[in-house]
Amino acid sequence: MKNLVELLDKAKSVGKRIVSVAAADDDAVLKALDMASKEGIVDAILFGNVEKIKKLAETLNIDISKFQITESANPADDAVKAVVEGKAHFVMKGNIKTGDLMKAVLKDEYGLKTGRTMSLVSIFETPLYHKLLVVTDAGMTIDPDLEQKVHLIENAVLVAKKALEIEKPKVAILGAIEIVNPKMEDTLHAAILSKMADRGQIKGCIVDGPFALDNAVSKEAAEHKGIVSPVAGDADILIMPDIEAGNIFYKAMVFLAGAKVASVIVGAKCPVALTSRADSDETKLLSIALTCLMVENKC
Repeated sequence: MKNLVELLDKAKSVGKRIVSVAAADDDAVLKALDMASKEGIVDAILFGNVEKIKKLAETLNIDISKFQITESANPADDAVKAVVEGKAHFVMKGNIKTGDLMKAVLKDEYGLKTGRTMSLVSIFETPLYHKLLVVTDAGMTIDPDLEQKVHLIENAVLVAKKALEIEKPKVAILGAIEIVNPKMEDTLHAAILSKMADRGQIKGCIVDGPFALDNAVSKEAAEHKGIVSPVAGDADILIMPDIEAGNIFYKAMVFLAGAKVASVIVGAKCPVALTSRADSDETKLLSIALTCLMVENKC
């Protein structure tokens, strides 16, 4: 896959998905659902205050008669239950805190845990790089330890393979420098993760690091530093050291580099779609398309 618009074409090819929306009285979410519905990739079940949802849709000039609307005093749980009961394929965040929705997704009684840490996986398209670039985690895992970084790699590899059809993704573990420094834990993590992949403890990808950002995405920078690696300058996936680095990278790519982006939360048995008012309409639509592609066909 060479560009993000192909996500939309691929989502159309797998058939229409049903999304359950927690607290659907959110203008960004209703706009995104309207676009996705018109593209023929989703139907929706809207949970929350019916009056508020209808009034907002009317203000936005959006016809929501095509969606099922359900009154709910506890929309996070009800949206998750819809997936568990086979009425929907995935959950979408509406006018509710991300943490409240994630708590519902991870309740033991719903059985959606996989044993992996949930993480936000983003795919960037920029003319400054020669292919699509998968990045995690800009929005979920605050300060991942070694085990969580294994999970972040597994989640990102799953997206790269399933959505982008990359057979064996090249994974760069990022830090501030490209050498191991015992005083910098992220560089130690990178060295360990690389060796774990070499020994087959992390499967389906090539992992190397530590890398500074420049030598992960620029062959010239890597050669200048004398780095010899199949990942250097050709990474498919970037693993950020923490949420601060990830969030700053995400926003710099979008607001300063003009990159296009699509994101999905993975790590549970169903993916979660999340859009922001700051996202462009295109980002919202592409993110829903990406989430559609990460669904296991159970509904």
